[in-house]
Amino acid sequence: MAKKSKTQRAKASAARAQRKQAREELENESPASENVTEAVEEKPKRSLFKKDTDSKETAEKSAAKAVSKDKKDAKPKKKRFQFFRDVKAEMKRVTWPTKQDVARWSVVVVCALVFFGVYVAVLDNLIATPLLVFVSGLGA
Repeated sequence: MAKKSKTQRAKASAARAQRKQAREELENESPASENVTEAVEEKPKRSLFKKDTDSKETAEKSAAKAVSKDKKDAKPKKKRFQFFRDVKAEMKRVTWPTKQDVARWSVVVVCALVFFGVYVAVLDNLIATPLLVFVSGLGA
């Protein structure tokens, strides 16, 4: 799981505070609202694949969807540069190497290149070339 950015943590914290405040407001309301609170708490959890049977809640949801559809039709969201914003957010999460790490790994890469260069040159000059000369008959 990726590490959350400061902005994501702040949003989550604000959402938790808002939910807590809403719960406290519901608890502090009149006794008539306590029945509503109890009814909401006693309401069974909905299944993922069944439709909601509560008509009032369904009506509110459909009205909210209609309003959101009107907003989408009226003014489309600008997603033109969303990719670049996502790239920027991902780059902030990257653990970048230190100067010491870069220097250390650069030395390892250069040493490996030199070793394999010498190894291939030795194979070419000591084994492959004499073998080709012998097979072609030029060496006789």
